[in-house]
Amino acid sequence: MKDFLKNPAIPLNADDMVLDIKQKGVDMRIGLDIASLAYKQQVQKIVLFSGDSDFVPAAKLARREGIDFILDPMWNHIPPDLHEHIDGLRSVCPDPRKSH
Repeated sequence: MKDFLKNPAIPLNADDMVLDIKQKGVDMRIGLDIASLAYKQQVQKIVLFSGDSDFVPAAKLARREGIDFILDPMWNHIPPDLHEHIDGLRSVCPDPRKSH
């Protein structure tokens, strides 16, 4: 990279590139959105497409505020602590484990 920055005429090819995608803070932002919607009573129901136990605090808060909290883990396993804090569980996409 240093050589390229010094001399941008150096040719680059696909092997010189590395895709570095990092997902930072997405769960936190979704949790804040859930909290905001719940506190402001802007919704009656929230459907979360995830199975991540990071959402336990958001699910608990929403339910305490009277919001129905439905989880769609898209057929993935969900941890017991998350299952304990939801009002419903439903996967609407076809189950990839079943042959058609």
